[in-house]
Amino acid sequence: MKTFRELGIIEPVLKSIEEQGFQDPTEIQEKSIPVILSGKDVIAGSATGSGKTLAFASAVIKIVEPGQGIQAIILTPTRELAEQVSESMVLFSKYKRLRVASIYGGVSINPQMEKLHSAEVVVGTPGRVLDHMSRGTLDLSKIRIAVLDEADRMLDMGFIDDVNNILRECPADRQTLLYSATISSDIRGIAQRYMRDPVVLRVEAYVDPSKLEQFYYQVPVNMKFSLLAHLLKNETSGLVMVFCNTQRFTDVVARNLQKQGIQAMATHGGLSQSKRNHTMERFHEGKVGVLVCTDVAARGLHIEGVSHVYNYDIPKESKQYIHRIGRTARAGHEGKAISILTERDYENFDRVLRDTSINIQKVDVPRIDRIMIEAPQRREGRFFRKSGFRHGRR
Repeated sequence: MKTFRELGIIEPVLKSIEEQGFQDPTEIQEKSIPVILSGKDVIAGSATGSGKTLAFASAVIKIVEPGQGIQAIILTPTRELAEQVSESMVLFSKYKRLRVASIYGGVSINPQMEKLHSAEVVVGTPGRVLDHMSRGTLDLSKIRIAVLDEADRMLDMGFIDDVNNILRECPADRQTLLYSATISSDIRGIAQRYMRDPVVLRVEAYVDPSKLEQFYYQVPVNMKFSLLAHLLKNETSGLVMVFCNTQRFTDVVARNLQKQGIQAMATHGGLSQSKRNHTMERFHEGKVGVLVCTDVAARGLHIEGVSHVYNYDIPKESKQYIHRIGRTARAGHEGKAISILTERDYENFDRVLRDTSINIQKVDVPRIDRIMIEAPQRREGRFFRKSGFRHGRR
């Protein structure tokens, strides 16, 4: 294994890496950084948490010069990922004194306009980037490097036209880096249109399959929450992520877990950015042990120490399932992925199991007490009490 210095990273970045306590390069860093620093376009198949931010940051910081206008654009699918990448860019560029502007929707646009006046690096979501471009507050004519982070997720969320429009406005002679957990036909289409002889790099899955247990329980609808609460109370665990398919049930599950004395908080796209940031800070610090979330809110979050992932709702396809369980069993640590099925989850579960690489074992339901929980009525907006709420239509 090579050291960070042997990969060719410039001295200001090496100093930041040392301060942050990074020891050895990850696989994606070792494979991609020398190629990226040579100026080549790169398509890297890499999952969240694999160290890809440092990989592309090393190139951005090498190329971009202070005081010369916006020279780098990094596109991300979500606000949370934009914030995380922006914070990392600030840390890694500390000794080159680059100014980084993070721009995304859901917050006031005026402070972002001010930051763009002096920024050299922009990290943002496609919609808000286009918004600034249309207002004339973001000029991409000096872009020297463009990064598409979690490109597969951006396309899944319907941003393909936005991404195309943004890349068309960048100079043709720029360097382009594309990171994606999967390489779809749409990803290949972007590469053909906007990249120059890209080098394709793949790394092994960051999740260690030998350390990951996957199993499911089958329960009646009115016992679903009761089983979740029982497992959370009786399992020895580190940080826990509980996935729901909708914002509404994310809130309901988190609130009722709190009523059971379980330290849980919800995060999803319907909450304000400040609320989401506060929730993640508490989760990262271990002040809250259970994060109840949607796929969109969790995408791009890099969280260390997740020992259990619960699928309270079953995702609609295997790719979402793989993204979820990829939060645990990382870097040699053990992890568990637990799915709780009722009759309403069978259709989604069948779709997940079409991926023959997924191996989920059925286990017996333990003896549990039924919990009366509180959930909002969909139409009247009142509350009713029932032992396990009904999901209804989505």
